[in-house]
Amino acid sequence: MNFTHSKTALPSIKIPKPVILSAKALQFISTNKAAKFGTRLFTTPVNFPIPKREKVMLESAQKKTINVPSISRDIQVLSYGYSTKKVLWVHGWAGRSTQLYMIADKLLEKGYMVISFDGPAHGKSTGKTTEMPEFLETITELNKQFGPFDAAIGHSFGGVCLYNALSENFAVNKLVTVGAADKISDVILNFTKNLQVKPVIAHKMKRLFDKKWQRDIDIHSSSVKAKNVKIPTLVVHDSFDGDVDVSCAIAIRQNLQNGKLLITEGLGHTKILRNPKVASKIVDFISKEP
Repeated sequence: MNFTHSKTALPSIKIPKPVILSAKALQFISTNKAAKFGTRLFTTPVNFPIPKREKVMLESAQKKTINVPSISRDIQVLSYGYSTKKVLWVHGWAGRSTQLYMIADKLLEKGYMVISFDGPAHGKSTGKTTEMPEFLETITELNKQFGPFDAAIGHSFGGVCLYNALSENFAVNKLVTVGAADKISDVILNFTKNLQVKPVIAHKMKRLFDKKWQRDIDIHSSSVKAKNVKIPTLVVHDSFDGDVDVSCAIAIRQNLQNGKLLITEGLGHTKILRNPKVASKIVDFISKEP
């Protein structure tokens, strides 16, 4: 299925020039120091202001701050609509709880309620840095307090988190991921390319994460975790995504037991979330009886 728009494949988050210059200078002094600098940057999300188009959802939703004891973080949660049928939204890196407003409105029309949240170190939630284990702990806590959920939708990093959550202790009937990355080491390599440093920095950054998590972080790759996901899953991706290559979607789909693939054209990494046709396809997939 193709939706044609502009065909520019630019990253959605641009690294500021002074930061790139600092990283480049640091790698000549010490690649280890550059890797530590890169790791800090990689785990520090940029917070963007909420655009006007998302404010209706923000103002209409009930807001609640919950504590996730295992990570000592306060998380802002939005409850949009009211129903016993609930859908969980997990935003991407540097994303927001209101980014799926168009999909959320269509879900409300179909009798669903949407629970979304600002991830750790995002929006109104606490913390300066965060990593996947903190998102997974947050999903577990949300499931305890607001679940069970009928379905879950994840964008980008949020999609990666959901593949991991579903292969462990989280359960829903349907899953949708949009622009989800696959191999964690490839995400790091892509980040170092945008940072304009040598590939050795990416390898050293990965080793730092492996050491911190006490395992090979690539076992958390989406296509690896997808092998354990048995529920109906819709994998949505744009062929001109400037952040995550479309090959990730194909690799994920190949490892799903019950997966569908929806490839769009020219919507990029974030505009895809507010395309009416895509939103309708996602909502139809969730609302359709098995």
